[in-house]
Amino acid sequence: MTSGRIAVAAGRGRVCGQLALTLVLLAVAVSLARHQWPVLETGALRLAVADQGWLLVAAAAAAATWGCSALAQQGAVVRPLPPGRLVAAQFAASAAGQLLPAGLGAGAVSLRFLMRCGLPAGRAATALAVKATSGGLTRAALIAVLATACPGVLGLPRLSAVWPAVAVAAAALALLLGTALWPRCRRAVALVLTDLRDVHARPRRAAALWGGSLGFAVLHALVLVAVTRAVALPLGPPLVALLYLAASSAAALLPTPGGLGSLDAALAFALTAGGAPGAAAASAVLGYRLLTLWLPLLPGLLVLALLVRRKAL
Repeated sequence: MTSGRIAVAAGRGRVCGQLALTLVLLAVAVSLARHQWPVLETGALRLAVADQGWLLVAAAAAAATWGCSALAQQGAVVRPLPPGRLVAAQFAASAAGQLLPAGLGAGAVSLRFLMRCGLPAGRAATALAVKATSGGLTRAALIAVLATACPGVLGLPRLSAVWPAVAVAAAALALLLGTALWPRCRRAVALVLTDLRDVHARPRRAAALWGGSLGFAVLHALVLVAVTRAVALPLGPPLVALLYLAASSAAALLPTPGGLGSLDAALAFALTAGGAPGAAAASAVLGYRLLTLWLPLLPGLLVLALLVRRKAL
């Protein structure tokens, strides 16, 4: 009983810490937005007169991301899932992910859906871990390929002699923490590896897992590429895709709801560092976030409420 209360208290502490960090990051984002308001206003006006054809392409790519997410989730589960409800659950999960930090909302919706489909809680959790692992590996592979096609974009600046010592100390700390936590994590890692083997023993499931993960990352990059074409941003599509993948990976380290503030700042910084004017970069980020966050948010919450009412979650 005591250990259970301690676990609950620790969980609440983590959530409170993440929410506090979220509030701090949002406050910083609001402050930066007020400071850069002229650039944001110019970017919004530029987006209002953007090429409608390219914006339609971006909207279609954004809508297709939920299908790819559903495909990857099916690939991470051996048993068949109901296709319609699976896509609806992914759409609802994307909306729930905008409300809580660190993907807690999206993870909770997806976990509940898999459990409603008959998976035990442990298997449902490992299915989410399998999907997340394939998504991370796919994103890393895309970054490597695009970095080769765009050499020098992700080049590291020269570091002083202090940084190697800091890196060694960080590696030692990570090793100590990993050694201390490994006994607790070993069972979870073993379950994930077992599920990965089971999935790859079925070629169709493996193809769905990796194909859905690849499609999800590529389509999100395509949304930003299409928006940059719409606002006539002077950067090539491979470079924009690379900047998006790098910026979104960096923003994922900051647990804000839906990447609010962190992803916006990272994308704007990446595009301007890549050579885009400030107003054009702001309009591209606004367009991307409008199509992937703000417009789907209310419909996604309505779908979430409908799934809950029908006991699909």
